[in-house]
Amino acid sequence: MFTRVQLAIFLAVAMVAAFAAAFGLRTPPLPAQAAYTGGALEPLGERLNAMRQTLSDMERTSQNIGSAVGQAGQYLVDTRSILSQMTAFAAAEKAKDEEHAKAVDQLLANSRQTAKETKDALDTILSKMLGDPIGQTFGQRATIKVFSLKEAGYRGYMAKVKLHDPSAVRLVLAQDKVGSKGETTSQAAKRTGAKLAINGGGFTWQDGLIYPIGITVVDGVIKTFYQTTFSFIGFNKNGNLVGGEVTTEEQIKKMNVMHGASFLPTLLKDGKKQPIPSGWKNKKEPRTLIGHFSNGDLLFIVIDGRQKGYSDGVTLEEAQEKLLEFNVRDAYNLDGGGSSTFYYNGKVLNSPSDGKERLLASSFVVIP
Repeated sequence: MFTRVQLAIFLAVAMVAAFAAAFGLRTPPLPAQAAYTGGALEPLGERLNAMRQTLSDMERTSQNIGSAVGQAGQYLVDTRSILSQMTAFAAAEKAKDEEHAKAVDQLLANSRQTAKETKDALDTILSKMLGDPIGQTFGQRATIKVFSLKEAGYRGYMAKVKLHDPSAVRLVLAQDKVGSKGETTSQAAKRTGAKLAINGGGFTWQDGLIYPIGITVVDGVIKTFYQTTFSFIGFNKNGNLVGGEVTTEEQIKKMNVMHGASFLPTLLKDGKKQPIPSGWKNKKEPRTLIGHFSNGDLLFIVIDGRQKGYSDGVTLEEAQEKLLEFNVRDAYNLDGGGSSTFYYNGKVLNSPSDGKERLLASSFVVIP
C-alpha cells in the first residue's frame, strides 16, 4: 500500500527534479529521461491501481455488510414479533390452564362433598334403621361396621365395608383347593387372618370331596367354569362388586375379576329388582346376601332361619325390599340355608340352622 512517507519522498524528488530543470541543470537526453521517468512511475501506477482495487473491494464489502446488516435487522424485527406472539400465546395458555385447574379442583371438591353427603346420608339411614354399630374395625385396607338386624325385624347381622385397598376382600377356597374335605367359614377366616367372613358360593359333593359349582375365580385365575346358568358374584381389581349372567371366560377377563363364586339369583341390578325364579319365590329361608350401597361401600348380610320362635328367615322378595330401603344398588343371593354364616372378630355371631357351622367349598373374607 502507498504510505504517506513514500508519497512525501516522491513529492520531494519531483520538486528537486523540477527545480533542476528550471535552472538548466544538465540532464540526459530526452528519450533516456522519459524512459527513466516512466520506469520510476511504473511501480507507482501499479500501487495506485492496487489501491483503487482495494478501495473498490472495500466498497463492495461495505455494501455487502450493509445488506447483511439490513437483513439481520429485519430478522431481529421478525424474531421480536414472533417472540411477542409466543409470549402472548403462552400467557393465554397459562390462563387457560389456571382456569382448567380451578375447574378440576372445584369438581373434585364437589365430588368429595357429594361423597361425604352420600356417606352421611347412608350412615344416617342405617343408624335410624339399625341403631349404632355393635362392632367397628378401622384397618389400613378396610373399615368395617357391623350392625344387628333386630331393629329391622330380622335375626341376623350386616357388615358395611369401605375398602381402602381392593386386596382386602377375597374369595378363599377350602384348604385352597378346588376339591377338598371342606372348611368352615370361621376356619377360613382364622387361617387367612380375616376380621370378617361370610359363606361363599354353592357347592356339590363328589367321591367324598367338596367342589364349588359354576364359576370360581381366585387371585384373577379361573379355577372352575361350568354350569353358567348360575349368577356370578365377584370383585374386580378395583374392589368393585361385579357379576350377573356370565357365559364366557372372556367376560370374566373383560371385567378384570380377581375373586368370585356362583349361586343364584341376582336380586338387584342398578337399583332395580330382578326376577325371582319360580322355584325360589315366596320361601322363607336362612339367607346370605352380598351387595354394594349407592356410594360403593360393600354389604355382607346373613339372616337366620328355620328356627321356630327365633327366626323363620326371609323370602327373596322381602330381601329385595329391605335392600332397597338400605339404599343398595346391586345385590346377589349367596348359598343360604345351613351354609349361612356370619363371622366377625374371632367368632360366629349368627345362629346357623344346622346347629353348627357347615363345611363349605368357599368363603368371602375381609382382611383389613
